[in-house]
Amino acid sequence: MEVKIGIQNAARELTIDVEESAADVQKLVADAVANDGVLTLRDSKGRQLLVPVTKLAYVELGHGTVGQVGFRS
Repeated sequence: MEVKIGIQNAARELTIDVEESAADVQKLVADAVANDGVLTLRDSKGRQLLVPVTKLAYVELGHGTVGQVGFRS
């Protein structure tokens, strides 16, 4: 699943492909915000993304495009 994260005062958003479901990612975000902590996500290649929740602008959950090759129009 594709997760897009907007960061305050940053021109670009972060995009990460995760193996968790939308409900699992939503719970991770809610828990991090409730604890005023750090949102930690692991991508499908095993890398970790750490974002302090005080810098979050938005989190968008969606479906990745599986197997897409080439240019998009």
